[in-house]
Amino acid sequence: MKPKSPQSIQLYNIMLRLGYPEEFADIVTKNLNTDFTATRMMGYLYRYSNPRLEDVADEMLAILDDRNRIMEKKELEEINKKWNEFLHTGIPDEDE
Repeated sequence: MKPKSPQSIQLYNIMLRLGYPEEFADIVTKNLNTDFTATRMMGYLYRYSNPRLEDVADEMLAILDDRNRIMEKKELEEINKKWNEFLHTGIPDEDE
């Protein structure tokens, strides 16, 4: 797992300040270890007052699911771009 981003560290501190157990905050921020995902969770925590552990865990899973869909969409867009180039130009020479 990659190291926590600055926003992830900030999320960890916010969760501790809100009274969540240290172990839970660590699990959440290890999974939401990018600025994008951590910022989304911070927004969730600011919108709702005192969400239960289960609700925070559900939100974490929803954020991860969204992130995976975004990554998959970008990958498919890149494949589509290459396919369109192939259709337009044909098979590239081996020298290229």
